[in-house]
Amino acid sequence: MPAPIRIGYCLSLTGPVGGNAASARLAHEIWRDDVNERGGLLGRRVELVCYDDKADASSVDGLYRRLVDVDKVDLVIGGYGTNTILPAMPFVMERQRFFIGLMGLGVNGELAYPGYFAMIPTGPNPNAALTEGFFSVAARQSPKPTRVALLSADAEFSRNPIVGAKENATTYGFDIVHDATYPLSTTDFRPLIDAVGESSCDLLFICSYLEDSIGLVRALHDHPYRPKMIGPQNTAVKVALGPLLNGLVNYEYWAPVPSMMFPGTREFLDAYQARALGVGVDSLGHYVAPLAYAQMQVVAEAVTATGLLEDAALSAYARKSTFETVMGPVAFGLNGEWREPRVLQVQFQGITGNDVEQLQAGTRQVVLSPNSFASGALT
Repeated sequence: MPAPIRIGYCLSLTGPVGGNAASARLAHEIWRDDVNERGGLLGRRVELVCYDDKADASSVDGLYRRLVDVDKVDLVIGGYGTNTILPAMPFVMERQRFFIGLMGLGVNGELAYPGYFAMIPTGPNPNAALTEGFFSVAARQSPKPTRVALLSADAEFSRNPIVGAKENATTYGFDIVHDATYPLSTTDFRPLIDAVGESSCDLLFICSYLEDSIGLVRALHDHPYRPKMIGPQNTAVKVALGPLLNGLVNYEYWAPVPSMMFPGTREFLDAYQARALGVGVDSLGHYVAPLAYAQMQVVAEAVTATGLLEDAALSAYARKSTFETVMGPVAFGLNGEWREPRVLQVQFQGITGNDVEQLQAGTRQVVLSPNSFASGALT
């Protein structure tokens, strides 16, 4: 029997994004099992080698060196999020590796490394893409809101979205009346919301970690200030907040609406949700999981089409190809970002109680933009 193809990477399985990283790992394992049931890649079974970087960016370089030099993996992929992907880039560039990062925002904007590819639908201007639809929808309201506040965690992942939010605020004619960050150790969010309320803003953009999102939304609910805002994507956070989400506007990368059910999407989510019940991860898998599975579909197609495990050949193929994935067609452009952005803006409507099943269909998370995927209107 030929030796397996080994694919190595690290994830922040412990720490503030551990829930999302665990969702990604489950999606990767489902992909591995699917591929092996079909005979593997190039006639060889696939093994995944994954280390927990424990949300410590300083450990990432050493973990990738271990994967390549000690574990002798054949391929490497990027972990989840900017905080894990960016510190891997110096090693990836040094070794000229084919590298697909999962949901890192603007990682390659300054590096311009030709072997990097981003599995995130933010397109060629990733900083602005997360909030472009939010400001576009807000600008179409009558009367138009004019004042916006920005509130973000003091972390690497939040810096690029805030840069983009400022660009979009200017483009759509909004005045930024409050711009603040908070330390990751924050547990009392009331003073932050007090300061936002005192700014008399019409809109609030929040860039927060999972647990922070719960604390911030609850603080907002207990406060007389009532904005529209960007909120959480993780199922556990949504369930915890329940009807507190109603009326809030949020970005998503995928939503359970008919226009986003691509070939294989439903089958993947059925498999994911069946297995998620037993391992304590995001039970619906609507946020990270489809992108994580699509990340591996790109690897599989590049390997199969080229018949090679050579990084240069895989990178060259990825630059020129369109991949059919559970996220729909994916083609890479400038700096390895998607050629066309596909970030959704959704509004939570009609949520009652904390039952997860109401989030299974798209009727409670109405897609507002882009128009090609819209399923309803802002209320």
